[in-house]
Amino acid sequence: MKRRRFLKQGLAVIAWTGVSTFGSPFASIPILSGSTAGAKSLAGPPLLIPPLLDADMNDSALGLDVMTGSRRFFSDIDTPTLGYNGSFLGPTIRVRDGKRVQLRVRNQLKESTTVHWHGLHVPAQWDGGPRQVIEAGAEWKPDFTIKQQAATLWYHPHALGRTGEHVYKGLAGMFIIEDDFSLNAPIPRDYGVDDIPLIFQDRRFYEDGSFAYVTSGHDIMHGVIGNYLFVNGAIRPQLNVVRGIVRFRLLNGSNSTIYRLSFSDKRSFQVIASDGGFLERPVSVDSLIFSAAERFEILTDFRDDTPGTITSLVIEQYGGESFQAMDIIVGSEKSQVETMPASLRRIERLNPQEALLTRQFSMQTMSPGGRLTINGKNMDINRIDATVKLGSSEIWEISNKSEMMMQLPHSMHLHDVQFQVLERNGKPPLPLEQGRKDTILLLPGEQVKIISRFEDYTGIYMFHCHMLEHEDSGMMGQFEVVG
Repeated sequence: MKRRRFLKQGLAVIAWTGVSTFGSPFASIPILSGSTAGAKSLAGPPLLIPPLLDADMNDSALGLDVMTGSRRFFSDIDTPTLGYNGSFLGPTIRVRDGKRVQLRVRNQLKESTTVHWHGLHVPAQWDGGPRQVIEAGAEWKPDFTIKQQAATLWYHPHALGRTGEHVYKGLAGMFIIEDDFSLNAPIPRDYGVDDIPLIFQDRRFYEDGSFAYVTSGHDIMHGVIGNYLFVNGAIRPQLNVVRGIVRFRLLNGSNSTIYRLSFSDKRSFQVIASDGGFLERPVSVDSLIFSAAERFEILTDFRDDTPGTITSLVIEQYGGESFQAMDIIVGSEKSQVETMPASLRRIERLNPQEALLTRQFSMQTMSPGGRLTINGKNMDINRIDATVKLGSSEIWEISNKSEMMMQLPHSMHLHDVQFQVLERNGKPPLPLEQGRKDTILLLPGEQVKIISRFEDYTGIYMFHCHMLEHEDSGMMGQFEVVG
């Protein structure tokens, strides 16, 4: 694997290097050779924009069929896949704050699954975690009211011990919340035209074209790292954009890989939102680091580009390869948005002085055997790890304290809530971490302090590492909100 220099962004300074004690992940696998790394010619397909399932446009329940299929990622090979309402990935679900949402999920697989609404504040019975199992051939009918601000979320399986494989084979999709602010703010919002969803995933394949998803010692520790990079389920697609301000909704939909995103021409861009919604003001950066399951929304300025200008989105893997992920071609048509916003949305700050209590959580890789634990424990569906009072706020201090030879990054995800970051490594959060979040990256030795308010719903929810091979290996716990 490549070793990379130190890279900076508004989030943190991190060593862009993989720490491996298990050897090459590809050493004993007949992997399909080649990658999108370093490709120089424009040969990719058009970017696929996921179809829109808009709750405002449907009087009946929104339907999601979990199904098998096949996709031709390469010109002469069919790959067996999973998808929602199709062969790979799923539609973008769009809803509005304050509105009731009804869904009908039909499991057409020959095994059980779940559908988790990642980042959504919902009653525990509709959360879609490992407790809400949909058996093979069964239906699940969530019915809830949206009670949160505009944000880019997503949905994916959460079956106990099998989440990684299901996501790897294609089960994922975006979930967008709109509200009065987002619908009236001076930002792009024409879905698929100047408001573009982008799901980034790396994959590897056997020589017969099937996904090479194996969980060896290396893959469990470091995640299943791919040598091909997908954007919306395609390898190095092309996108034609308008001349003006374009909004990209970015989702790191990989199983475990940390990505650094930039443009090939080094242009800067404005970050306007993180996991749980808008920042208070745009943050200008020229690169962005985001771990598995994290989302950002960015505005990119193409106003001064001449028609036909080509730039590329570049994705670098943590400890891995660099990919020309997607080529962007600027058209002649001008966009409806001609200015960058100076400010966005005021965020109500939770008061640490009002926190009912402070808890500590240590994410650890432990000997013998490289056990993946939180506070020394593996996931037990029959155990509650924290009992939280409804309506209270709590501070959680989360650390990544693995043994010297087991130092790995982790990303903590909390179900049900959007938290706020109080500190990273004892210092106030930098601008990109000052918004609402539900997933946060911790590199080896790092510590974060977050605050959450647990409101509206009682019940049992999950917290876990969102590096899916870690999650499936037991790096997960449960908290119960009680009245």
